[in-house]
Amino acid sequence: MATEASAFPASNLRSTAATSTYGSTATATTGASTSGSTGSLDEADFLSLLTTQLQNQDPLSPMDDTQSVAELAQFSQLQSQQSLTSQFQTFEANSAVQQAASMLGAAVSVSTTDSSGNSSTVSGTVNAIQVVNGQPQFTMTGSDGKVISNASGTPTEFTTSQILTISP
Repeated sequence: MATEASAFPASNLRSTAATSTYGSTATATTGASTSGSTGSLDEADFLSLLTTQLQNQDPLSPMDDTQSVAELAQFSQLQSQQSLTSQFQTFEANSAVQQAASMLGAAVSVSTTDSSGNSSTVSGTVNAIQVVNGQPQFTMTGSDGKVISNASGTPTEFTTSQILTISP
């Protein structure tokens, strides 16, 4: 083996080392993303890895075509997964808004916490639904028919996670 290694130019040895480093980096990163950590590959990471790989390859022995096709397939799969995730998040947000809209006119009780940290229950009838940052919020009217407001007179917006009971 020592005879073969000395027969290769130094650039081939460096290229091989860079390729194997790339391979282990990609495996480590992929392993991290599947283990549930926050690190994951996106388009920019893939392009950065591909550019680094192309810069470090030996011009006399370029990257294997099958390896290139495999990497492009992985990139395509990554794009599809990101698209599916985005579409699911949109579906989830739309579903939450539809569920909140079905509460219009319903009597609900919600749990609230004041600035002192004291917890209380507020009851009323849902009279309006707003979507804030993709999440539904609603306002209620009290038993007196007036919109439930905070100390400054602004209608209090409640989230669906605050609901304790719903009566039609």
